[in-house]
Amino acid sequence: MLFGELPVLNYVGNVIDVLLVWFVIYKIIMVIRGTKAVQLLKGITVIIVVQFLSKFLGLRTLEWIMDQALTWGFLAIIIIFQPELRRALEQLGRGKLFSRGSVPEEDEQTKVIEAVVKATSYMAKRRIGALISIERETGMGDYIETGIDLKAKVSSELLINLFIPNTPLHDGAVILQRNEVAAAACYLPLSESPFISKELGTRHRAAVGISEVTDSITVIVSEETGGISVTKNGELHRELTPDSLGEILTSTLIGQTRSSSGARWQWRGKRDG
Repeated sequence: MLFGELPVLNYVGNVIDVLLVWFVIYKIIMVIRGTKAVQLLKGITVIIVVQFLSKFLGLRTLEWIMDQALTWGFLAIIIIFQPELRRALEQLGRGKLFSRGSVPEEDEQTKVIEAVVKATSYMAKRRIGALISIERETGMGDYIETGIDLKAKVSSELLINLFIPNTPLHDGAVILQRNEVAAAACYLPLSESPFISKELGTRHRAAVGISEVTDSITVIVSEETGGISVTKNGELHRELTPDSLGEILTSTLIGQTRSSSGARWQWRGKRDG
């Protein structure tokens, strides 16, 4: 009797087969989590459910439409999501497709917030224009690719130096990913909203634009006035102080106020005179 014909080995082989399939599916979900592909997956799920219901209820016309959507949808996916597919293949070639992404701890996130607040306060006093976008759940890989890769640990000194006028990387946005400066001199989409004040420039429009297409939170320092602003969820919050900026970043990124006793967030860094 061959080993492949043993019932126990067949059972073990089936179990391993199922576990491997689930492992691959899980890792693929982890890769696309936080990207535009998640919305695509939701749409495909809706189409499959509608197709099943139309077949069960005998709705022939609707069933035919859903069949066509699934048949031609694969080609549409390749065309629409070509950048995401290319990035996934590149990660596979570098052996990073199944790597486990690190999630920043609260202490690390707090250090990032303090670095951003300190750098923003310094630049605001000296009217150094700045645009800092912090990635959250929605991936910003498409925009990171438009800039210069850095992959450097976040610090206030680094952020300040990146925006010093007439330096190679000062023009554009800095994107923070987890606890790193992912890239500098990045291009962000400009908002076409007619409700943005005419007195605001490209930095503010870019900050609003990225907040309309991702869930990122973006900090702006005006070069003309030194004013500090924040955008999130398509909304612009202007004329902020370092303390109010810290409160917004903490509540958004960590989900709680800095002080457990309910006191207001206070930046404890050295004040610039």
